[in-house]
Amino acid sequence: MPAWFADGGEGATVARALAWATVHLRPVADRPAVEAELLLAALLGRPRPFLLAHPEAPLTAEQAARYTAWVARRANHEPLPYITGRVEFYGLEFTVTPAVLIPRPETELLVDEALAWLAGRSAPTAVDVGTGSGCIAVTLAVYMPTLRLVAVDLSRAALTVAQANSTRHGVGRQLLWVQGDLLTPVGRPVDLIVSNPPYVAESEWAALPPSVRREPRLALLAGPEGLAALRRILAQAPARLRPGGLLLAEIGERQGQAAQALARAAFPRAEVVVLPDLAGRDRLLQIRT
Repeated sequence: MPAWFADGGEGATVARALAWATVHLRPVADRPAVEAELLLAALLGRPRPFLLAHPEAPLTAEQAARYTAWVARRANHEPLPYITGRVEFYGLEFTVTPAVLIPRPETELLVDEALAWLAGRSAPTAVDVGTGSGCIAVTLAVYMPTLRLVAVDLSRAALTVAQANSTRHGVGRQLLWVQGDLLTPVGRPVDLIVSNPPYVAESEWAALPPSVRREPRLALLAGPEGLAALRRILAQAPARLRPGGLLLAEIGERQGQAAQALARAAFPRAEVVVLPDLAGRDRLLQIRT
């Protein structure tokens, strides 16, 4: 029995669990109380408001022991979504494992732009390069039922997660999952290319938060400047993007100028812009052919 609720002979309750976890998560979490609630809510299969409305609700010894283990994992810098096994993206819930990058809110800008461009088009085709958890591909399929999309990833383990997410959201028939290197497996031109490629420079790795360094290096690191993956995508894309098509690629906040230069070299006649995220930082390379 974990000591945090055995002290004084009192039983485990939601309130005692959250108070203990909040203290233990302070060294690693910006919002320790929120993370304590998210962990307990996931463990109990209850929404967070339930915890706040029922602080006296009891926990079994098994639940208390499991919660103790989960908090210990988070205190050791393991990302919270890897512990709970899920994360929300664009209003949808996705399964995640250590085999995939954890979806970030910043990537929702890419989905916004893609959906706005796809609106009104009949039977569009697309490729998601480096699909990871499938969050981009699945979200686009959910909100665009006529879309047919090829999702490519080098990692077989990542594709397994992505396929599970497509099944979960009922869009498996719209998607084709392919193991391969960037756009290499794509044989026919498509209307839309989307990608959240690796864009962390090798020199930046050591400065990343410990929890981020627990995510797949394959999905994060991209050479000395953080542009290796984007450079290769742009070299392959002209032969795989139809005239009048759109390419969207997420980039690092200091990569806007370099990304534009690479894009204009690859697509000299296209309209190339870099869109900022909500914080005003360079975030999305957009190429309209």
